[in-house]
Amino acid sequence: MMNYTKAASSQAFKNKKLLFRQLFEKDSSTYTYLLADVAHPDKPALLIDPVDKTVDRDLSLVKELGLKLIYAINTHVHADHVTGTGLIKTKVPSVKSIISKASKSKADLLIEAGDKIHFGDLFLEVRATPGHTLGCVTYVTGDGSDQPQPRMAFTGDALLIRGCGRTDFQGGSAHQLYQSVHSQIFSLPKETLIYPAHDYRGFTVSTVGEETQYNPRLTKDEEMFKSIMENLNLPYPKMIDIAVPSNMVCGLQDLSVKPVDASSN
Repeated sequence: MMNYTKAASSQAFKNKKLLFRQLFEKDSSTYTYLLADVAHPDKPALLIDPVDKTVDRDLSLVKELGLKLIYAINTHVHADHVTGTGLIKTKVPSVKSIISKASKSKADLLIEAGDKIHFGDLFLEVRATPGHTLGCVTYVTGDGSDQPQPRMAFTGDALLIRGCGRTDFQGGSAHQLYQSVHSQIFSLPKETLIYPAHDYRGFTVSTVGEETQYNPRLTKDEEMFKSIMENLNLPYPKMIDIAVPSNMVCGLQDLSVKPVDASSN
């Protein structure tokens, strides 16, 4: 009993480092995530998948909580909304934007699989999860005794709660998505929390264990999955012709920023 109590207390202490907020943009049903290391003197923070329409809300929250925003990062080039990263940079010039190198879009830092994004003493691990788009990545909280547990996976549109992103545009591939999710997300511990970029039915979080058991698409074999994806008959995204060109340049016109390849650091 004493050992259990000690372990539980230690676990609670570890989680006190991380401040976490899940935010919502209703028009595109997009989740934006705020993470910060509040045990660090600077309280460094990052935003995952910010939306242009809610930048003022997000920055106001960062200010209220006494955080220092250092990164605004995207899981992929979105087709259903304009990213808020560029707008954030105009309001807080010290913030660095991040997106995958494979997306072929512009940002201050271009990341690849295996890279780590540090904020204070915490970090996110980058996992390549293409299939919805060529440049999709999943950000996973660190694996270590000094990192929050259970781990958290920010899956973008690759894995949704009881679903997944479509694969019929932006270089999408049902084969690639199936392989990505099974090898890079379903391989995480079952208690890992799943936080997607969207939800259209009111769900906020799942786990790897739930999705490997209940996801109606990704629990099928690959051939069945490909058949499902080929027959979704989804409408053309209404924002794609505006969102994609804008998101290729950080959500704004060219900011004349020369990207840095994070993997070379």
